[in-house]
Amino acid sequence: MVTLVLVAVSVGLDNFGAATAIGVSGVDGQLRLRIAVIFGSFEAVMPVLGLLIGHSVAHDLDGNTKLVAGAVLCLVGSYTIVSELIGRRGAQHTPPSTRRLIVLGAALSIDNLAIGFALGAYHVNILVAALVIASVSVILTLLGLELGSRLGEHLGERGELVGGFVLFGVGLAIATGLL
Repeated sequence: MVTLVLVAVSVGLDNFGAATAIGVSGVDGQLRLRIAVIFGSFEAVMPVLGLLIGHSVAHDLDGNTKLVAGAVLCLVGSYTIVSELIGRRGAQHTPPSTRRLIVLGAALSIDNLAIGFALGAYHVNILVAALVIASVSVILTLLGLELGSRLGEHLGERGELVGGFVLFGVGLAIATGLL
């Protein structure tokens, strides 16, 4: 069980980073819940899919999961930065759309496909693993949102711009294997 929790923390750290970036621009209780549910759901479902899809797909993705996830996060971070610098000067802050959160949740959980196969090979109960991974993910997501929110209070209007840079940095860290 300790190994499973360590795996859950290691795959949940990218959710923590992304949630911190989102939290910088400010979140309310409803948005916190939506983010936690979306991120947690993807973190729970992807290992099960990895187990169901099988070794060949998990093996094919294994070397590229972090690179793909990192690239998607870098793109989302870049989009946020460009929107803040060019397209939305003086505009009211709008919370991330459900579509954007789903893209983030999917990108953050790509590595869980390979983890699902590995957990199956070690004869870990996949449902227990999915619940543990999802629970840890939700906890780390909520912690990231809280940290980001507190940072955002100090950053004022530039919170979303900083969040874009943080999201880009998290993407880069994932793509290079640091997270």
